[in-house]
Amino acid sequence: MSVIKQIFNPKNRDLQKRILFTLVALFIFKIGTAITVPGVQLHTNNYSFFEILNAMSGGAFENASIFALSVTPYITAQIIVQLLSMDIVPYLAELNKQGGVGQKKMNQITRVVGIALGFIQGYMYSFAYISNGTPMQYMLYALILTAGTALLMWIGDQITLKGIGNGMSLIIMAGIINVLPSMFVNLWTKLIGNGFMGILLFVTFVIVFLLVIIGVIFVESAERRLPIQYANKSTNSMGSQNYIPFKLNSAGVIPVIFASALLSVPAILSNFIKNDTFSLIVSKYITYTTNTGLILYILLIILFTYFYTFMQLKPKELSENLNKNGGYIPGIRPGKETLDYVTKVLKRITVVGGVFLAAIAALPILFGKFSTLSSIISISGTGLLIVVGVALETYKQLESQLVSRTYENGRKGRRRR
Repeated sequence: MSVIKQIFNPKNRDLQKRILFTLVALFIFKIGTAITVPGVQLHTNNYSFFEILNAMSGGAFENASIFALSVTPYITAQIIVQLLSMDIVPYLAELNKQGGVGQKKMNQITRVVGIALGFIQGYMYSFAYISNGTPMQYMLYALILTAGTALLMWIGDQITLKGIGNGMSLIIMAGIINVLPSMFVNLWTKLIGNGFMGILLFVTFVIVFLLVIIGVIFVESAERRLPIQYANKSTNSMGSQNYIPFKLNSAGVIPVIFASALLSVPAILSNFIKNDTFSLIVSKYITYTTNTGLILYILLIILFTYFYTFMQLKPKELSENLNKNGGYIPGIRPGKETLDYVTKVLKRITVVGGVFLAAIAALPILFGKFSTLSSIISISGTGLLIVVGVALETYKQLESQLVSRTYENGRKGRRRR
């Protein structure tokens, strides 16, 4: 039975309600992107960074919407808090070791930091929307954008709890899906005037996108399995093999999102400080369409992939837990040797995964360098990378829930017999 048939199975009404709740929540987000803050007028310079932010917010940035910030402040705050919890801030490091209770407090701190970052970004954005405004006007606009981000954070949490998938990631994905069709229409409109060569370029563009999709699926599916044995079990108990799976890219699409958000900071600052020299440096050296900007973008993706993977998997804790449970890697002694081996394996696959992820993100941008459509190409490529990655993660979660429900229904059927 296919996944679609299982979803519409009357026995899975709870799952149907979750999917419906997710769709309704995302529809509310869509409505919010069209609600414009009164009294503002967009007058930003044509930097590709703002087009990236516009794509990630579902067109909310272009519309001067209450959701212009989207959930990027929360994602930035999440990474900052997790970084500080790695024995940098003792209080956060202690919370990180307290299990569920500590994680709950960490999430609360992340939300507070996210709202604070949202206010700072909103205040800087206000200079892109309001010309010659008063300090109170800038402050009011920043508060409205912060409130919009806080509402999206709550909607994202509700999707995670009552819907399907990760709420924050789905909001970003929904925003990009909302913008992608218009990007393809603009691309077709600009190319069709060039006759046969324009159509050929459009077809080539579509092929490149298909390659990006295939590449993302490959990266998300590839994994390295470390065999594990336990002292109290036989080598081949019931013919099964225990192992620890390490994904080629354990960080998912977070490095791409965070790298895009970080690269947008100079463009935001250029509108805030209004310095011609600084604005010229940003447009010539830090945009995606420049060689230096593209190199910086690639390096940031690789760096964040490496950092986020080790922050999530934590080789030291993994080796300690393995030792406590009586497990070991064949041929590797427990303790420091296991830690060193796991770290070495993670470094190797993370470098490969990070380079592959950066190559997939850069492929459409490189394609755009040979045409006059580099801005559209770069946005669509990064957006598609995020959309495919989040869609795969959501599908896997949906599939796992269907499997668990099928198993539970089977057990109930056997008990009745």
